[in-house]
Amino acid sequence: MNIVVIAIYIVLALIGLSLVAMLLFGVRSVAFGKINPLTMGIVCVPIIILVILGFVLPSWEEAGIMTILITLGLTILALLVTGLKGLFT
Repeated sequence: MNIVVIAIYIVLALIGLSLVAMLLFGVRSVAFGKINPLTMGIVCVPIIILVILGFVLPSWEEAGIMTILITLGLTILALLVTGLKGLFT
């Protein structure tokens, strides 16, 4: 095996371990009441969108790009709603 291929596998394994650790610590924080479950659910929205679009669209690359665009649109909408809410209160 080429050293580059080994390095790629090591990086992918580290990314996977990091994601598992983030998931476990997130569940632990919800269990101990450190964060609101709604906040944890909002963080999972892009993942859910990616999975749904991944199975609907012809390729996962398109699903990733569409997920980024949808998440960006939702973020801009949330900022606008928050700004308007602050303006009228």
